[in-house]
Amino acid sequence: MSILTISDLKKSYGRIQALKGVSFEVPEGAVFGILGPNGSGKTTLLSIILDVLNADSGTYSWFGKPASPDLRKHIGSLLETPNFYHYLSAVNNLKITNSISSRGDAAGIDAVLQKVKLYERRNSRFSTYSLGMKQRLAIAAALLGDPKILVLDEPTNGLDPVGIMEIRELIIELSKKGHTIIMASHLLDEVEKVCTHVAILKTGTLITSGSVHDVLVDEDVVELSAADIQQLKEAVKDYNGVHTVTSSEQFVQLYLPKGTAKPDEINSYCFGKGITLSHLMIKRKRLEEKFFELTNN
Repeated sequence: MSILTISDLKKSYGRIQALKGVSFEVPEGAVFGILGPNGSGKTTLLSIILDVLNADSGTYSWFGKPASPDLRKHIGSLLETPNFYHYLSAVNNLKITNSISSRGDAAGIDAVLQKVKLYERRNSRFSTYSLGMKQRLAIAAALLGDPKILVLDEPTNGLDPVGIMEIRELIIELSKKGHTIIMASHLLDEVEKVCTHVAILKTGTLITSGSVHDVLVDEDVVELSAADIQQLKEAVKDYNGVHTVTSSEQFVQLYLPKGTAKPDEINSYCFGKGITLSHLMIKRKRLEEKFFELTNN
């Protein structure tokens, strides 16, 4: 079942096209990453699906239904870090947030503080919190009312390595407890470690979407050479498991699933086709290379 369906969303700011017909679906129970460089349209997209901005055209639906105030109650969000009062405790800050949002009740405050592992510091002033703790309190505010869906914009932005690790662990834990999480990030490492699905944006255009394993999979790249490059390229197209073949003047490159490239088998295969290889090298294609290739950076 799709929690969120986005169809051909477009948004412009004057001459700048922030979104250029973006479409994808978010499955129930996913940790769905919207990945892209700064300025790719991530925050604009999240603002539209949270009814903060109006799209120029296109549609989106939650649970198969058009957005409505009633459905919005099932969605917790963090677009910007809330302006908590520095001199108040976590409990009192969440009481104020709860009274403004009208989601849930005061009895649920202890529960969300336990979820984000701040219960032991619930009576400490906000000013005494680390950056990671402040971000966890912001996520606690989004969890008030126990929403089924969390929408988070750059949840680890500005945090130190310890804070980043804390938020990543929290997102994984919340997913295990049944929340569907949609998060924007410009960090490939964050999406690869936390998310189950991803959509990649570049300057408002959807480049690709799908499971993280399918979109950001590590690959074996096998570099081959022989006297006749064109003959070699045609011969290896049918090699078992190969999904892409490219070539240059000197080399042919085979792209295979990670860990499946076997030099002896490739050499024997080519010899069986009447081709004697003069060069064979296996490389590992790193995720960063895949991401830069997709975004053309």
